[in-house]
Amino acid sequence: MTTVGLIILVALLYAGYNVFVRVSGGAVPAGASTTILATITLQVVALAASLVFLAWQAVQGGHSFRLGGNAYVWAAAAGLCIGGAEIAYFYLFGGIVAPRPDASIAIPAIVAGTTVISVLVAVVALGERMTLVNALGVALVIAGILLLLRQPASN
Repeated sequence: MTTVGLIILVALLYAGYNVFVRVSGGAVPAGASTTILATITLQVVALAASLVFLAWQAVQGGHSFRLGGNAYVWAAAAGLCIGGAEIAYFYLFGGIVAPRPDASIAIPAIVAGTTVISVLVAVVALGERMTLVNALGVALVIAGILLLLRQPASN
């Protein structure tokens, strides 16, 4: 598979993730005080998918599963971030602590915000280069977020 093919696959899978979390959150009953079991269900199914993929690669053969110690540390940090994000996501879309937002506003704002933060961290912390085109793209994404989150004019 090509890099572009993998990028498209990841985008499609993340889109499904976002939509299915929204649909799951919308199914939370009015009297519920937590959505943690939905988060745990998501994580158990994600672990099962990873284990199936691991088994498939092991059966296929020719793979080295050895990673350096830092790979595990950073993967654990990523796991903490995604676990916390999933908890917050289910609370957001479950309407537990605040009114449930429209998916057409919240999901793009979250994904776009993630993009801006990721670019800034890549430049500041990872030493990646920011070109004029990158900066313009980030500015356009921020403008898009502001447009999505703007309050409609009251009549």
